[in-house]
Amino acid sequence: MLQQQMLQQEVRTFYIMMILVGGEKGGSGKSCLAQNLAVYFARDKKAIVLMVDCDPQRTTSDWIQARNSDPSLPAINCIQLYGKIRNDLLSLVQHYDYVIVDCGGQDNLALRAAMSVADHVIIPLRPKRRDLKTVPHMEDMLSTCKMVNPKMLASFVITQCPSLPNQGKRILEAKDVCRSYGINVLNAVTFSRNVYDDSEEQGSSVLEIEPQGKAAIEMTAIAEELLAMKPDNSHEFN
Repeated sequence: MLQQQMLQQEVRTFYIMMILVGGEKGGSGKSCLAQNLAVYFARDKKAIVLMVDCDPQRTTSDWIQARNSDPSLPAINCIQLYGKIRNDLLSLVQHYDYVIVDCGGQDNLALRAAMSVADHVIIPLRPKRRDLKTVPHMEDMLSTCKMVNPKMLASFVITQCPSLPNQGKRILEAKDVCRSYGINVLNAVTFSRNVYDDSEEQGSSVLEIEPQGKAAIEMTAIAEELLAMKPDNSHEFN
């Protein structure tokens, strides 16, 4: 019995992870990505998940409220934290397998505090010039937080990509811009699809509305690529 408990504790410790989905630019789908990751870990990995909403717009909190009012959808826990949240986050990871932090599109105190303790930092960017202009400042912020949190793995993910074949070059160019600052870019991307908005309005996810759909495949690819990253994939920031 004792051996079984120790094994369960060991397995649980292996899965404990804090993932921050944040960045400086609004409108890139941070909340949507955070929500779908939470559903993926809760549904596919049978994990105990907590969402932390640090966005004053309360997008994820509203999503959770809609979700938890629908008895057909498995409930997900969510709390709101603002400001100096570092110690709060450190205490939370002791009770959950995954803590998904949704930080709004601005350089605020909560974003920096979450970066100082997160295992993974995921920064969604659209393949647009105004989004890519934020990369130098994000690199500077990540570099500073990396000194406090050397275990942090940071990655950009390109979101809301145009689906027209002749627009593929924009996606590749956006990835090249991110890589030029020495920051990892996920191979997986998301495309602009109505199902992302439709699922969010219902408190659901693309994984639940269209489990075999293209959007669900995109989100699963992001989650699996994230889980496959090892500490030696971390990047040294200039």
